[in-house]
Amino acid sequence: MAILRKQLLTPLLLLQVINLSVLVSAELISSLNSHSSPRHSNDYCAMYDICGQRPDGKVLNCPYPSPSVKPDDLFSAKIQSLCPTITGNVCCTETQFDTLRSQVQQAVPFLVGCPACLRNFLNLFCELSCSPNQSLFINVTSVAEVGGNLTVDGIDYLTTDVFGEGLYESCKEVKFGTMNTRAINFVGGGAQNFKEWFAFIGQKAPPGFPGSPYSINFKSTTPELSAMAPMNVSTYSCGDTSLGCSCGDCPSSPACSSSEPLPPPQEEDSCSFRIGPLKVRCIELSMALLYILLVSCFFGWTAFNRTRDISKPDDSSESLVHLLEGDGINSELKSVKVKRPAHLSPVQRYMATFYKTYGSWIARNPSLVLIISVAVVLALSSGLFRFKVETRPEKLWVGPSSKAAEEKKFFDSHLSPFYRIEQLILATVPDPKTGRAPSIVTEENILLLFDIQEKVDQIRGNYSGSEVFLTDICLKPLGEDCATQSILQYFKMDAENYDEYGGIEHAEYCFQHYTSSELCLSAFQAPVDPSAVLGGFSGSNYSEATAFVITYPVNNIVGDSSNENARAIAWEKSFIKLAKEELLSMVQSNNLTLSFSSESSIEEELKRESTADIITIAASYLVMFVYISVTLGDAPQFYTFFISSKVLLGLSGVVLVLLSVLGSVGFFSALGVKSTLIIMEVIPFLVLAVGVDNMCILVRAVKRQPRDISLEDRISSALVEVGPSITLASLSEVLAFAVGAFVPMPACRIFSMFAALAILLDFFLQITAFVALIVFDCRRAADNRVDCFPCLKVSLPSQESIEGGSEPGFLERYMKEVHAPVLGLWVVKMVVVAVFLAFALASIALSPRLETGLEQKIVLPRDSYLQDYFDSLAEYLRVGPPLYFVVKDYNYSSESKHTNQLCSISQCNSNSLLNEISRASQTPETSYIAKPAASWLDDFLVWLSPEAFGCCRKFTNGSYCPPDDQPPCCPADEDACSLDGICRDCTTCFRHSDLVRDRPSTAQFREKLPWFLNALPSADCAKGGHGAYTNSVDLKGYETGVIHASEFRTYHTPVNTQGDYVNSLRAAREFSSRMSNLLKIDIFPYSVFYIFFEQYLTIWSVALTNLAIAIGAIFVVCLLITSSVWSSAIIVLVLVMILADLMGVMVVLGIQLNAVSVVNLIMSIGIAVEFCVHISHAFLMSNGNREQRARKALETMGASVFSGITLTKLVGVMVLCFARSEIFVVYYFQMYLALVIIGFLHGLVFLPVILSLAGPPQIHLDTEEEEQQGRDEASSSVLN
Repeated sequence: MAILRKQLLTPLLLLQVINLSVLVSAELISSLNSHSSPRHSNDYCAMYDICGQRPDGKVLNCPYPSPSVKPDDLFSAKIQSLCPTITGNVCCTETQFDTLRSQVQQAVPFLVGCPACLRNFLNLFCELSCSPNQSLFINVTSVAEVGGNLTVDGIDYLTTDVFGEGLYESCKEVKFGTMNTRAINFVGGGAQNFKEWFAFIGQKAPPGFPGSPYSINFKSTTPELSAMAPMNVSTYSCGDTSLGCSCGDCPSSPACSSSEPLPPPQEEDSCSFRIGPLKVRCIELSMALLYILLVSCFFGWTAFNRTRDISKPDDSSESLVHLLEGDGINSELKSVKVKRPAHLSPVQRYMATFYKTYGSWIARNPSLVLIISVAVVLALSSGLFRFKVETRPEKLWVGPSSKAAEEKKFFDSHLSPFYRIEQLILATVPDPKTGRAPSIVTEENILLLFDIQEKVDQIRGNYSGSEVFLTDICLKPLGEDCATQSILQYFKMDAENYDEYGGIEHAEYCFQHYTSSELCLSAFQAPVDPSAVLGGFSGSNYSEATAFVITYPVNNIVGDSSNENARAIAWEKSFIKLAKEELLSMVQSNNLTLSFSSESSIEEELKRESTADIITIAASYLVMFVYISVTLGDAPQFYTFFISSKVLLGLSGVVLVLLSVLGSVGFFSALGVKSTLIIMEVIPFLVLAVGVDNMCILVRAVKRQPRDISLEDRISSALVEVGPSITLASLSEVLAFAVGAFVPMPACRIFSMFAALAILLDFFLQITAFVALIVFDCRRAADNRVDCFPCLKVSLPSQESIEGGSEPGFLERYMKEVHAPVLGLWVVKMVVVAVFLAFALASIALSPRLETGLEQKIVLPRDSYLQDYFDSLAEYLRVGPPLYFVVKDYNYSSESKHTNQLCSISQCNSNSLLNEISRASQTPETSYIAKPAASWLDDFLVWLSPEAFGCCRKFTNGSYCPPDDQPPCCPADEDACSLDGICRDCTTCFRHSDLVRDRPSTAQFREKLPWFLNALPSADCAKGGHGAYTNSVDLKGYETGVIHASEFRTYHTPVNTQGDYVNSLRAAREFSSRMSNLLKIDIFPYSVFYIFFEQYLTIWSVALTNLAIAIGAIFVVCLLITSSVWSSAIIVLVLVMILADLMGVMVVLGIQLNAVSVVNLIMSIGIAVEFCVHISHAFLMSNGNREQRARKALETMGASVFSGITLTKLVGVMVLCFARSEIFVVYYFQMYLALVIIGFLHGLVFLPVILSLAGPPQIHLDTEEEEQQGRDEASSSVLN
C-alpha cells in the first residue's frame, strides 16, 4: 500500500539535476576567434563558469575551454569535503561548486547508508564539474544561445566500463527504507545496469521537468586520433573495509557471506516415498501394514475359536439339547440353567435402589414433580433478559490471553491501529474464444474511473443527522488530500489533468517512473506503486493489467470516544449502496465487472447470513418435532390410534428439550456470558438428539412392562431397567462437554459450557418432568381419552385392544427378526470387523491431509456481493497485506548494542534484524516476506548524518531548520527558492567529530528523534519522517533511553488461500522467534489478519486435546458406574473409531478443520455416546452367552436408538441441504449426515458384533425376583 510511502519525492529526479548545474561546457570552442580545434590535455577545462540559465532557473555552463584554475585555500577545503579525489587546480568556480553541492544533496539521503556507493556517485559528478583534467573526458558537442551568450547544450562524457560497472554494482542493492524499495529506482529510474543508469542521468529534461538542462552522452570509447581518455577514477566496492555498506545494501560482501547465517526454520518432517508414480506417505503404509496384521490375527483368532466351539459345545448348547429331548414344559424349564448370581457394583446397586423408589414416588406425585422441575428450569431461563450474542470474530476465535490478541492490543495502543479499507475492483471480461482478458488500461476505462470517483466523492453518509463525506474520514498522511490508491493519482485525481498530462501515455510512463518523476506523484505527494492500483498482470508488465484496484484507506480509532468509527460505518453503508445501485450498472454497461467491499461488509453480511436460513432451520426442527411426536406412539391401528398415539407426549418432550436449552442460555446470560451463533444453531440439535433418544428409551421401557401390574410398578420397573443407562450416557456427555470449558478458544469454550448445562438440564427434565408426563399419558390412555384432546373421552368395546401397545412395533420386530439374526452370522461378523477396521485405519491415514482454515466464501450467503469480491482478490491482487515487525523496549543509549543489532546501514551488524528481513525477502516462497522493511531507524541515522547536509539542520539559536525547499526557508508563494533567505545561516546538526562511530549519543538521539518524525520529506531531503513514520515510534516515555514500541514495515507476498494466510503467519512468527533469540530483543510480527488465523496454528492440538479429554471423561464415568474396564474400553474404542471415520469423511468431502468443525466433532461425541452406551449397558445387564446378550441388547435398545437418534436426525438433516448459506450445507448438512450414518453403523452394527465376539462378562442381579424373571424370559424364549 503505497499510501505509507512518503513523498520522498518529487524532485528526487532532480537528482539528475546534479548534472545540470555542475556540468560545465564540453564542446571546446577553440579560442576567441572560434576557428581553433578543441584542446584535450591535462590541466585544461572543457567548460568553465556559468553563462546563462533556462526559464525554469536551471543554470547553463559556458562552452569555452580554458586552463584549470588554482583555488584559494578556503575554496580548496570546501572542494575536498565533497570531492576528496580532486586536488590542486580545478575547472569550476565557487558558484558552480555551490550549485553542485545543493543539487547533490538531493541524492545523498538515498545513498548515504552505503558510503561506498555514495562516494562513487559523488565522484561521477565531482569529476564532471571540477576535475582539472576535465577536457580529457568531456567534449562539448552542441551549444545554444541564451540571453545573448553561448551555453552548453550537449556533451559527451567518456567513462570506462570499469568505472560504470563499479558504480552500479556498489549501488544496485542499496535500499530506500521509506518506500520498501531500491534507491536505484529513485536516482536511476530503476536501471538494470550502468548503461541504463547513465542513459537516465543524461536525458535532457524539458523546461519545468526534473533532469539535466542539456543532454549528456556517456561513452566508453575515445574518438579516433583524439587525445581524450575516459574518466577512470577508482571505485569502491560496497564490501570495502573502509567504506563498506551493510549486508542489506551489499549482500555480496565477503563480511556478509562469511557471517553466520540465521538458522533456517525447521521444516516439518513429512515422511513419504514413491511406489512407481504413486506418492505414499509413511503413515498410509503403516496403516496398511497394521490393517493386514490385525485382520490376519482376527481371522486366525476367529477360526481357532470357531473350531473350539464346534468340538466343545457350551452350556447354552447343552441346555438346548436337553430342551429338545424333554417332553414337557416343566422339563424344559428345569433344563434352563440359572447361573450363580454376582453382586452389582455399589454405584449400580445404589442407582437401582434409587430408581425403584423414585419411580414409585413419581408415579404417585406426577403433578408435583412436573411443576417443581419446570419451575426450576424457568427460573434459570429468566436470565434471557440479559441475552446477548457475540458476533465479533476476534472475540470468538481468539482468547483474550492469546498471543495474537495481546500483540494486537499492544500494537493498537502503542503505535496505531490498522486503517479501515474500502475497495473497488474493476476488471475486463475474458474473451470467450481465447479465454484471455484484454488490458483494462484504455482511455475509455480511465475516463469511466473518473466518473466513478466523482460519484464516490459525492457520497453522503448519515450519522446522527450530520453528513459524512469521504474527506471527513479518509487517511491523510501528508496535507489535506486523501491517500486514495488509484491509477487516477497519476493525474492528481483531477480529470482535467488527463489530456494535459498526456492521457494513456502518461499513465504508462508513470508505471515505470512512479518513483522518479514529479509529475507521477499523487495528489497527496507520495509515489503510487502501480502494483497496488493494478491487477491481473505478470511481472512488471503493468500495461497488460486486466483490473483497476481502487482502495480508500479510512482512519480507524481504538476506543473511538469521538465516534469516528461510527461515522465511517455510516459512510460505508452509503458506499455499498452506491456500488450496488449505480456503479454496478455503470461498469457492466462498459463490458467490465465490478466487485467491492467495505471494512464493515463482512460483519454486515454475517448478520444477514445468520437470518438467511431461519426458515430452513425452523423447517428442519419442525420436521423432527413431527416425527418425534408420531414415533413415540404405539403401532397404528385405525380404531385406537387417537388414543394409543402419543403426539401430545412427544410435543411435550420437545418443549422440555427446548426448555433445557433456554435454561442453559439463560443461566450463562445472567452471568454475563455472551452467546454465539454456533450455540444457537448446534446446541438445540445436540440436545434434541440426546433428549429424543432418552424419550424413546423411557417410553419403550414402560411399554415393555407387563400390563397386569399397577402403573406405579410399571414406572418403577422401567426406571430400574433404563435409568442407569440414561444416567450413564447423560453424565458422560455432561462431563465430556464440561472439560471443554477449559479450552482457550472462546467459541469452543462457550459452546462446551452451554452444551454441558443444557444436557444436564435435559437429563434432569427427562427423569422428572417427562416421566411425570408419561404417567399422565398412561392414565389418559387407560381412561380412553383422546390424544391431544384429553378432555374428550370415548368408549371402546375392549380394553385389551386399547392396551395392545404391548405388541412390538415394526422397528422392534425388525431388530429382533432381521437385524440381530443377520449380525449373528459368522461370515457377517468377519466382514463387519474387516470393513470397519479398514475404514478406521484408512481415516487415520487420511487425517493428516485434513486442511485447516475456514474459507471466507463459505461463511457468507451464496448471493453475497462479497463472493465476487473474494474471487477478484485471489485473481487480481498483486500486493500482500502489510507486515510489521514490532520491537519492544529498544534501548537507544550509547552503551547499548541495540541500534547496530536493528539497523541495516553502514556499521550495522551483518545479522541485524533489518538485514535478516532483507535476506528473508529474497526467498519469498518460504518466508512470505515480499520486500525489505521500511526502517525509521535507518532513515533517522541517515537523516542526522553530516553527509545528509540538507536534512538535519539547525538555526543559530539551536532550533530545527527545515530543508531549503520548505517554508520558511522557501516561501510557499514563490516559484523558486533562494539560498539567501532566512535559512542561509543554518548548519548541519552535527559534525563527524560530534558523533561516536557515526552514531548519536543518548542525548543527541533523544533530542533529534522528534525533529525527524516531524520533518516533512522533500526534494532537498527525502528522508523526513513525517507521514512515513509518524506512527512507527511510540515516544511515550522515550526520554528514559528506551523506546517501548517501534515497528519496521514490510509486506507479505500475496495470500489467496487459507493455507497462505496460516503459513505466512507461521513463517513470520518463526522468523521473529529466531531473531529474538539471536539478538536478545523482544520482537514480534503483526499483520491485521493474524488475530483471525492464529487459531489454525493450534487448531489440531485444541481439537485433539478436547476430544481426548472428553473421551477420557466418558471412560471414567463409565468405569465408575459399571465397574467394568472391559465395557468402558469397548465404548471408548467405538467412540474413537466414529471420530476417526468422521475426520476421514471430512478429508474426502473437503471440509476444513476450524472452530465450527471442532465444535461439531465435540458434539459428535455426545451423539456417539447415545449410539453406544445404551447398547453396551443392555448387553452388560443381560443373561446368556455373548451372542444371546448381544441379541437381547439390540432387541431392547436397538429400536430406541435407531428411532430416537438415527431417523430423527436424518429427517431433520435432510432439510438443511436446501440452506442458502454454504456453511450450513458443508458444516451442518454434510457433517451431521456423516455423523448420523457413521454413528448408526458403529452403534447398531459394529458394536453388537464386537460385543458378541469379545464383550465383557455378564452381571447377574442378586435378587430372587430377577432370577425368577430370568427363568420367565428363558421359558418364553423356549416357547417361541
